[in-house]
Amino acid sequence: MSQPTIIDGRTVSNAVIEEVRRGAAELIATRGITPGLAVVLVGDDPASATYVRSKGRMCDRLGFRSVTHTLPADTREEELLRLIAELNADTSIHGILVQSPLPGHISYERVVETIDYRKDVDGFHPVNVGRMVIGLPANESCTPAGVIEMLKYYNIPTSGSRAVVVGRSNIVGKPLANMLMQKRDGGNAIVTVAHSAAKDLAAITREADILIAAIGRPRYITATMVKEGAVVIDVGINRVEDPGSPKGYRIVGDVDFDNVAPKCSAITPVPGGVGLMTIAMLMTNTLRSARGDLY
Repeated sequence: MSQPTIIDGRTVSNAVIEEVRRGAAELIATRGITPGLAVVLVGDDPASATYVRSKGRMCDRLGFRSVTHTLPADTREEELLRLIAELNADTSIHGILVQSPLPGHISYERVVETIDYRKDVDGFHPVNVGRMVIGLPANESCTPAGVIEMLKYYNIPTSGSRAVVVGRSNIVGKPLANMLMQKRDGGNAIVTVAHSAAKDLAAITREADILIAAIGRPRYITATMVKEGAVVIDVGINRVEDPGSPKGYRIVGDVDFDNVAPKCSAITPVPGGVGLMTIAMLMTNTLRSARGDLY
C-alpha cells in the first residue's frame, strides 16, 4: 500500500478554533455577548493545573472571558456545590468546567449533575448525554466530538462504514459510538463496541473500516488486529518509561503506530492527533452555549 494519510490534529483543531474565533467576534459585535468560561480546579494536581492554564490561554486567544477558581484539596463537597450554584446563576458565564480528577471525598457525579446542563460544556450531564443519544441538539463530550470533526475534515466516509470502538468509557467509548450511529453528517455508521470481555477481540477489530482505539493500554492495537486499508483513530494517551528521553518517559497511544500505519489508509499519531481536539471542542461548546441556540 501507499503511505497512509496522517490525520493531523493540529490542522483540524486550528480550523475549528478559527471558526470559533470568528463566531465569538460576531457574537460580541452583534449581540454584545462575550462567551464566558469558568474553570474550577480543586487541589494541586500538576497535570490538571497545566491543562487549566492551557484553557485560559485559549480563551484569551479567542476573546472569551475566562474565570478560574482554584480551591484547596480539602474543600468540602458542599462548598464546591455552592460555588457551582453561583456560577449557574451568573449570566456572564456560559460554560462551567470542573477539572477532574477530584479529591476522593467529593462525588464527581454529584458535581456534574449540579452544573446547569446548558452550561455543561464537557457534555457529561445526564441531560446532555440523553439528548445526544436520542439525536437532539446538545453539548457533546469533547473528545468524541473531536474525533467526528477529524473524520469530517479529512472526508473519511462514515455512512454505511463498519466502525469498531474499542473501549466503553463514559468519556469516550459510549458517546463516540452513539455519535457515529446518529443519522447525520459524520455518522450513520454500522457501529460495534468492543472491550475486554470479547473472546476474540482481533476478529472484531479486523472487520472495521474505521477502528477507534480508546482502551487506555499502550500499543494495545497491533498490526494483526487491523485490516488492510482501515482508518485508525487512536484516542489513547499513555506515559511509558523511556530512559533515553530527557523526562524519562514518552507519550504513546493505544495503537502500535509504527507497525499498524503501513496497513492503514489513514491514521492519527500520538501525540499530535486526537488530544489536540479536546480543547477546540470545549471552546465550540462554550460558544454554542453563549449563543443559546442548542436548548
